[in-house]
Amino acid sequence: MTAKDFPRPDFPRPGRRVTDRQRASMLRVDQAGEYGATRIYAGQLAVMGDRHPDSRLIAGMAAQEERHRQHFDAMIARRGVRPTALQPIWKVAGFALGAVTAAIGPRAAMACTAAIETEIDRHYAEQLRELGQDDPELSTAIADFQAEEVEHRETAIAHGAEQAPAYPLLSGAIRLGCRAAIALSKRI
Repeated sequence: MTAKDFPRPDFPRPGRRVTDRQRASMLRVDQAGEYGATRIYAGQLAVMGDRHPDSRLIAGMAAQEERHRQHFDAMIARRGVRPTALQPIWKVAGFALGAVTAAIGPRAAMACTAAIETEIDRHYAEQLRELGQDDPELSTAIADFQAEEVEHRETAIAHGAEQAPAYPLLSGAIRLGCRAAIALSKRI
C-alpha cells in the first residue's frame, strides 16, 4: 500500500463556520484517540517486552502519540472542553487491543497500527475539511499529527502489517472498532 491508496478529501470546506460545540467535539475525540493510541502501544510493549526487534519502533511511535495526547490535553484544559466520559473504557480497551494483537505476533501488532492509523488519517482529513480556516491552532495541530499518523501507518506496512494472519479480517475489525470509538467519543 502507498499514499495513493489513501486519497484525501479536497480542502478547504466551503462556506460554513464551525461552531464552538463542534470544536469541542473535535478536541474531545482527538484527545480520546491519542489517549487510546498510547494505551494500544502500552499493551503491545507489555507483551513484546523491550527485547523484541520491533519494540524500539513501537516505543518511538508511542512517544509521538503521548506528545499528541499532551498537546490535546492542554488545549482541552485551556478551552474548558469536557473530555470524553468513556476514557476509562478506552484505557482498558486500548491496552487489551494492543496486548491481543502483540500476542498474535509482531505482524498483527503492525496490522493494528496500520488499521488504526488509516482511520485516524481519514478522521483528521475530515476534521481539517470541516475546520477550513476557522481555528488555525487546532488545524495546525491536526495537520502536524496527521502527518505523523501517516508515517506510523507506512512504517507498520513496511514492517509486515499486511502479512499478519487473516490481515483483511483483522484490519477490517479494528477499523470498524476505531470508527465506533470515534463516533462515541464525539458525543459522550
